[in-house]
Amino acid sequence: MAERSEAAVDVAEERGPAPKKPLNDDGATPGAKQDAAPADEVGETGGGDGVPRETPSDPEADPAARSEADPARDSADDTDDTDDTDDTDNSDRSDDAHDADDTEGSGGDEGDQAEPAEPAAAPEMHSGHRLADRYRLEECVAKASGFSSWRAMDEKLRRAVGIYVLASDHPRADRVIAAARSAALLPDPRFVHVLDAVKENGTAYVVREWLPDGASLDTLLSEGAQEPYDSYQMTRQVSAALAAARRGGLSHLRLHPSCVLRTDSGQYRINGLAVDAALHGIDGTGMSESEQQASDTRALGAMLYASLCGHWPEPDGGHGLPGIPANLGLVPPDQVIAGVNRPLADIAVRALAAGRAEVLPHQYDEPLGTPAEVSAAVSAMPKVAPPEPDPVPTYSATGWSPYPGAPASRGAAPNGGRPGGAGPTGPATAQVPATPPALPGRTGRAIKAVVTVVVLVALGLGSWQMARTVIDRGEKSNSTGTGDAAKHKKTTPTTAAAKPLHIDGATEFSPLGSPIQGGDAGKAVDGNPDTAWITSAFYGYANFGNLPTRKDGSGIIVDLGKAVPVSEVKVKMYRAGGSAEILAAPADANDPTRLSDFSQRLTPLGRPRATIDATLSKPVKTRYVLVHITSLPSQGGDGYRGGIDEISVLGAGQ
Repeated sequence: MAERSEAAVDVAEERGPAPKKPLNDDGATPGAKQDAAPADEVGETGGGDGVPRETPSDPEADPAARSEADPARDSADDTDDTDDTDDTDNSDRSDDAHDADDTEGSGGDEGDQAEPAEPAAAPEMHSGHRLADRYRLEECVAKASGFSSWRAMDEKLRRAVGIYVLASDHPRADRVIAAARSAALLPDPRFVHVLDAVKENGTAYVVREWLPDGASLDTLLSEGAQEPYDSYQMTRQVSAALAAARRGGLSHLRLHPSCVLRTDSGQYRINGLAVDAALHGIDGTGMSESEQQASDTRALGAMLYASLCGHWPEPDGGHGLPGIPANLGLVPPDQVIAGVNRPLADIAVRALAAGRAEVLPHQYDEPLGTPAEVSAAVSAMPKVAPPEPDPVPTYSATGWSPYPGAPASRGAAPNGGRPGGAGPTGPATAQVPATPPALPGRTGRAIKAVVTVVVLVALGLGSWQMARTVIDRGEKSNSTGTGDAAKHKKTTPTTAAAKPLHIDGATEFSPLGSPIQGGDAGKAVDGNPDTAWITSAFYGYANFGNLPTRKDGSGIIVDLGKAVPVSEVKVKMYRAGGSAEILAAPADANDPTRLSDFSQRLTPLGRPRATIDATLSKPVKTRYVLVHITSLPSQGGDGYRGGIDEISVLGAGQ
């Protein structure tokens, strides 16, 4: 079996009408070695790098190149034979028409890299088929030339995964497995994780993370130009991620809007690092490092351009978006529509000219040639503030106010049938009569004074009556129950005060992966608050980076040596925030390591303060106590880090 890892990858498909004109005859990235592929994998019209062409030529139309998944689809795309479905379901569709790094020039020496005209067909699979006696295929979400994409269930860990399947003798199989293993070595939460890459029993397959909550960028772009803040965040996060991948020796080489997903938390994640290009026959070994970086930079510039103005920077458009005029060259996005953020527009144009200084408009000094340069340019520009939330109508003593801070109008309520507003289906309703003014002059003041005196007298009489009742009951109790109380006092044993219990040891709770800082677990119970068990920094998500191996969280397991009654647990946290809870294993538990082993809840899950003091109403007998951390407090920026300074457990005694 091949080695396992935690990074991930996904290949996504762009949707939208097919461009009418090809960028070049082979659709390859300059210098890239592209496999000789069947007719259904011809390069995309207009490329995807965002640089307009004035005189492209039409490739031969080949009916065999039409999608197998949708025979009615009449497009000049280089198709994958994929279904046109939504990337928000992480259905891993891919479309050869979206080689966002396609550029001018030849596709390299195809004679050295040519594959058979008829590549090995994708293995025959069906729903219910099992791979490695672990992954159960559930739904085929896409079929391309030589490979298929599936939603599957990892029966061992009981989670959904995505799987690419191709024949082990496919000319690209070795390259795909090698690319997946390389991508898996990049443990960056900004990329979708590769979970497994295997070649066995006549089948090669890549297992990857499944993200049902991710909305692909092409879906967002179909709604029109994005808010400047969203464009800023997308560019900032994606450029930083691509720069980090390049430091690890990797480039995407086939970046397009369907490869970028935005999660519900606002984090952008990238599908298909290296693997997407390998699946579609793009060999980056024929490209220099600067060419690889320029390819990703142009693709990022095109996505930023489209995000700012809702147009794809090609004369024929792309990804379902309209294009720009063919005879004007590279038109800055702030000249396409009004109200575009100027610093972001400048970054988009300079990124689109990566490796092509000749297409840069004269008003710009130099292009941005790498994702790292784009990231630096975004960091240097003024930060873009998020949009203001929609105002919520409020009501005060003076009336309705449609906007916070706006003058209120008595009786004028917002729309919806309230006072002064138009009802859902009819005209404005009648206004509520204004409250009459207070009585003027001496008469009004006299009435207020009388009412005040009456209220005070009533309160005084009520308090006196209650005090008399309590005194009478107390005297009666003392006269009749003194003997019984004394007798009960003598016969009822006094509950022993809780005292610190001996702690035999401590280990890090890490049920699904290797410990984060396992060697420091003892620092959480050494009695020294100046030492601590502290996690590493995790980025993007507070729940330990949303890594599959950290989905059960982490924490410290305290071993009391034997089962004893526990009545109180005190925890000093490294930093307030995040979420945590305190659990205990059953009294007969032996070396518990899984979350399900701790079935006794001592505190509810919640946001802890700097110190947790959990006093139990009834002692719990246990040997093992777990301080369970499910999410970490922020350390500033995109990072999260937490830990435990000290744990003490109290009880009635050993």
